[in-house]
Amino acid sequence: MNLKKHISKTIAILTGGGDVPGLNPAIRAITIRAIREGFKVIGIKNGWKGVISINPLLPLEEQAYCIQLDDHMVNRLGRTGGTFLHSSRTKADKVHINEVPDHLKGSYKDEYNDLTSEAVKNLKHLGIDYLIPIGGDDTLSYAVRLHHEGVKTIGVPKTMDGDVPGTEYCIGFSTCVTRTIELTHALRTCAGSHERFLVLEVFGRNAGFSALLPTMGGAADRCVIPEHQINIEQLAALMVEDRNNNPSKYSVVLVSEGASYEGGNILYSSHETDAFGHKKLGGIGEDIGQQLKRLSPKFNNGKTINVVNQKLGYLVRSGMPDALDSIVPTAYANLAMDLIIQGLSGQMVCINDGKYNHISIEAVKKDEHGQSTKKVNVSKFYDTNRYRPNYSNIIGDPMLILTRE
Repeated sequence: MNLKKHISKTIAILTGGGDVPGLNPAIRAITIRAIREGFKVIGIKNGWKGVISINPLLPLEEQAYCIQLDDHMVNRLGRTGGTFLHSSRTKADKVHINEVPDHLKGSYKDEYNDLTSEAVKNLKHLGIDYLIPIGGDDTLSYAVRLHHEGVKTIGVPKTMDGDVPGTEYCIGFSTCVTRTIELTHALRTCAGSHERFLVLEVFGRNAGFSALLPTMGGAADRCVIPEHQINIEQLAALMVEDRNNNPSKYSVVLVSEGASYEGGNILYSSHETDAFGHKKLGGIGEDIGQQLKRLSPKFNNGKTINVVNQKLGYLVRSGMPDALDSIVPTAYANLAMDLIIQGLSGQMVCINDGKYNHISIEAVKKDEHGQSTKKVNVSKFYDTNRYRPNYSNIIGDPMLILTRE
């Protein structure tokens, strides 16, 4: 291939939403392949916040939110976790007046402002021919908006929750599952030493994949997921049974942060919302731990069982990527470049039926509540009587028991 064929073309990369291991390998692979093919590569810092903060009066070299990427830079950083381009949860079509960039404050006076026209103008100012946003359904849903505005876009799915619609795999999910299993096994020594319940809260706002898969991998006796409200007495009875059947006298449950009780609501740690309208979750794990302790005498001959309660939180999304989150981002990056070289846009790279593919970025859709439409298929994969994964009849299912929808 003529390496100068695309020399007049420029690709921009950004990362949005929560950080996960695997973002830097994706940035690295896109950059190296793009430069080899003759493209110029710009990294936009802080996700959509960076896009709206570009000052069209300044050249690239003076932009605070942009950096030209090269092989040397990404080779060094591509082996690390997180994202060296940094991230944000900015929603560019709903920017609070306090978050409007300084050079635009005179033009926008509403409490919330749609800065999409500024985003499009800024990308044109930088001469961006293709934009590659790497993110979850929030980040990619705004990429759909830019696609409709004429920006040539190729999306790359990322989320440790594993719930971006249209793909069987999202960057960051494998490391999340791996870390959860490792940390749970480490905490067993505490629970076993004191013969307690071990209650661990994990991420998972709308979907329970990040609790279900570690449980399937042997991390826990039970798991509680957002897709099915639990009966706390039923869970208590199962946890006591598990504990009494364990020679070390402890039992383990993984709790998704978005889980809830029968007839109850999700617990929030704060009623403040982010730019995408999400309240901060947190507290259901601790509450379930308290309820298990309260109910334990009923199923344990009148004796109370104490609890080790831990929120795994950012520990499962920190550090270096595991093998899968080093390999898949590299493959996704090269697939994105294949599409760009073919002149395609408005696509999202994906894995479907266990194979690399691409689909319309329109697949990243949300329900009427602004939530991802991809959830655990409870009737197929979750035993609602035993609060455990269901492993039966999986011939033909994806390797990680995740479906594309």
